[in-house]
Amino acid sequence: MQTALVCLTAVLLDLWLGEPQRGHPLAGFGRWATRVEHRLHGSRFARSRGVLALLVLVVPPVAVAGLLVLIEPVALLVEVLLVYLAIGATSLIQHGRAVAMALQADDLPAARRSVQWMVSRDTADLDREGVAAAAVESQLENGNDAVFGALFWFVLLGAPGVVLFRLVNTLDAMWGYRNERYGGFGWAAARLDDVLGWIPARLTALTYLLLGEGRTAARCWWRQGGRAESPNAGPVIAAGAGSLGLQVGGDAVYAGEVRRRPLFGEGFMPGARDILRAGRLVQHGVWLWLGTLLAGGLLFV
Repeated sequence: MQTALVCLTAVLLDLWLGEPQRGHPLAGFGRWATRVEHRLHGSRFARSRGVLALLVLVVPPVAVAGLLVLIEPVALLVEVLLVYLAIGATSLIQHGRAVAMALQADDLPAARRSVQWMVSRDTADLDREGVAAAAVESQLENGNDAVFGALFWFVLLGAPGVVLFRLVNTLDAMWGYRNERYGGFGWAAARLDDVLGWIPARLTALTYLLLGEGRTAARCWWRQGGRAESPNAGPVIAAGAGSLGLQVGGDAVYAGEVRRRPLFGEGFMPGARDILRAGRLVQHGVWLWLGTLLAGGLLFV
């Protein structure tokens, strides 16, 4: 029951406070990771260097989290704070709402600027549908990365689990590119992120399926889930887009180069209203997870 109450408290804190605007530990971790990368990155033994960088960056915080929860007077507070800092549901939905409001105001340049905070692709030439599709896709995928995955690993392994998941996920976002610079160095972070995200991604896809057009979501998940480069992004985006009756994905421009990407989902191309629908899908999923955890806690109390 305590695990469920920690998750509930952390989610309520996220709703009340949102993401810290200054001094977020993940931002500090990102700066630390950049410094470690500058020291360890090299063309020779790139994979080994990447493994070492991963260990240097991840093992100490995970160990500290594990030690802190052994200190009885602060253990509960530490757990709540770590889960609160790991999830980002409110921030994710707020970013999506900013894009939707700009589109509703017919301010395409502002919508492009807002969606740039959500995606790594180039947004300068996106049309209205492209902006909306990018925002919907980002919310669906990050629902797993920034919300459900963190909750899953906290439930499974407590504070060390949620710290491990979020730090590895952050390193994957920084280094998990299949290009000349990061293809070797980022290999360990990308593969570990795939492993840690495998079960949460499929639970996220199931969550989307249960909360929307279930048959369409199941069909899209089955037929399209394996199309993405990432073994976890495909099921999440396919099931989420199918649940909403939308189509997302397709070719996108990254660093000036067109990357061929599959389509996901079925139905219409998204608009401003659909960005808000995607945010509500994630939000409703959070409440479904919390309800399930609380019911389980009461059942086994």
